[in-house]
Amino acid sequence: MEKNKYHILVVDDDDKIRNLVKQFLIEKGYIVSSANNSEDAKMKINFFNFNLIILDVMMPGQSGYELTDELKQTKNIPIILLTAKGEVESRIHGLKLGADDYLGKPFEPEELLLRIKNIIKNNINNNLSKIIKIGEAELNLSKMTIKLKEKVTKINSSEKNVLSKMISAPGKVFSREQIGKISNITKERSIDVMITRLRKKIEINPKNPKFLQTIRGTGYVLWI
Repeated sequence: MEKNKYHILVVDDDDKIRNLVKQFLIEKGYIVSSANNSEDAKMKINFFNFNLIILDVMMPGQSGYELTDELKQTKNIPIILLTAKGEVESRIHGLKLGADDYLGKPFEPEELLLRIKNIIKNNINNNLSKIIKIGEAELNLSKMTIKLKEKVTKINSSEKNVLSKMISAPGKVFSREQIGKISNITKERSIDVMITRLRKKIEINPKNPKFLQTIRGTGYVLWI
């Protein structure tokens, strides 16, 4: 099983459901944290960057609806609401608060997995059209520019394709062969030159890169 780098927070006061969902997603390769109420969830959200939150609606204290409303005012984290209520009004209420999807209990784990994949995929695609921060660099893929310390440099189509793929899979190691196929560059030396060029546009210290790193004997990885 390939380990992906997406971090999911499961919030549910039902220990059985919370642990079952957590274990299922871990087995599918996700990094998973859990919380049994809204206060616990908010504490973890302040410490970790989550790609998605699976949130139970009916919890003691602050409800899932209230937490969704609070988070959506300051955070841009996708949320899937879980509830035993199947009424249309409940679904509409959750979506109006900004929830990205809604799943009634009981549910099939595979359905939850498909919804997670769709949301993460759509979120990545949306982010590619926005300003992406890599350290102090600001990357605009739609304009094909990188701004670092007030200096704006252009990237070509090969560099854009490589960055798009690497941003979509942060922490994944790309071999030279894979980068060659993405960029349509055949010579390994030319691939190394392109990576060096990108480091000069992204890194404060290109000779000691913090984000676009070499994995010796394997390839390259982008940490964002």
